[in-house]
Amino acid sequence: MQFLLFLSESIIPLTIFLIVTYGLINRQNIYQDFLKGAKDGFFTVIDILPTLVGLMTAVGILRASGFFDFLSNLLKNLMGPLHFPTELIPVSIVKMFSSSAATGLLLDLFKTHGTDSFIGLSASIMMSCTETIFYTMSIYFMHVHIKKTRFTLSGALAATISGIAASIILASLML
Repeated sequence: MQFLLFLSESIIPLTIFLIVTYGLINRQNIYQDFLKGAKDGFFTVIDILPTLVGLMTAVGILRASGFFDFLSNLLKNLMGPLHFPTELIPVSIVKMFSSSAATGLLLDLFKTHGTDSFIGLSASIMMSCTETIFYTMSIYFMHVHIKKTRFTLSGALAATISGIAASIILASLML
């Protein structure tokens, strides 16, 4: 256990040290390479900022308008036989767009149902078993200028549905 603690505390400094050492051995100007990378990263942030603002605004509007409560009530009869709590519907939908907004919904679930409840445990596992599909796709495909996404969305949705199902199954096995 001590080794794992040491490894978790030292892995990032060790990685940086190895990168710098490799650059010095190959006689690279490490400082200039770092500045070039930082500059490229800055312009990448500027390129993706409109997409980020649009996604965050859309999620905020949907959350504030009560749309997620409406959708949960609408899907209540469909989700009942699947033993899927309707309280998790907003988290599962928002997580596809924004992890930080989904974390806000997760904290609301914790306040209402508790962290050790089935809903709290399922939501926690769901947050780690799913991905921010639309955020990731919009940022990645916009940045590298890909127009045809082919099967990316369908594959990502299938993986997310599998992650959501796995979170319900795992939470039910743990309680």
